[in-house]
Amino acid sequence: MNFTKGHGTGNDFVILPDPDGALELTPALVAALCDRHRGIGADGVLRVVRSAKHPDAAGLSGDAEWFMDYWNADGSFAEMCGNGVRVFARYLVEKGLAAPDRAGLPIATRAGVVVAVVGSPTISVRMTTPSGYAGSTATVGPLNLPGVVVDCGNPHLVCRLPAGTDLSTLDLHAAPGFDPKVFPHGVNVEFVAPVSSGDGPHVRMRVYERGSGETLSCGSGALAVGAVALRDAGLDSGTVIVDVPGGRLTVTHDGDDWWLAGPAVLVAAGEVDPAALR
Repeated sequence: MNFTKGHGTGNDFVILPDPDGALELTPALVAALCDRHRGIGADGVLRVVRSAKHPDAAGLSGDAEWFMDYWNADGSFAEMCGNGVRVFARYLVEKGLAAPDRAGLPIATRAGVVVAVVGSPTISVRMTTPSGYAGSTATVGPLNLPGVVVDCGNPHLVCRLPAGTDLSTLDLHAAPGFDPKVFPHGVNVEFVAPVSSGDGPHVRMRVYERGSGETLSCGSGALAVGAVALRDAGLDSGTVIVDVPGGRLTVTHDGDDWWLAGPAVLVAAGEVDPAALR
């Protein structure tokens, strides 16, 4: 089975070409591919399949030729992955499956169609508009943190740390506690500390992703954090710098659309023996 390995600010993925939807992808196979000791190792799997060939995307085939079939490291599905969609766009262009159109490259996801503008090294994606902004809480060790619920096509809980709390000291080896009534299907939890607000909000973020654990970056999580930062600053538009352990992302609201920008890199390609994974 052919694969490519890529990452966006350290959020890494195994990319599987399957244009006609012929690959028998299962949760167990995905989990084995993502195993960092016995497999290739990744935060998730991106299957590259034509929208018309996948039942979850056939209705979007008129708007986007390609569907990002995204699976978390534990073999569960995810609706959206902001870093993944940039890596997916890089793959399509570098493999000659799509052209880097200035108007943007439409990509179908389980959260709808997003549009990627492919540059080098940065790719900008017009994302699903964040919504929600209700309140809830997350628990990490002795801390019970108030947070803001944000829907970015997938569920997020953005928790700003109290003054004096060191972001680097949070223990995210286990999933934070959350209210299952608010998040019956789990949630991605972002922990945020401000850096400055000079020319615009600038924050640092760590994230625990459902189905993957703590990752070096989360694109949709950065979008959620950026939306909350602009709202808290009383801004109807602007750019938020989001520093994650794996690098830097920027979130921009231009008054109409929401954009996520950052690098996307393909680092290796090869073959994997599925029988060896079993």
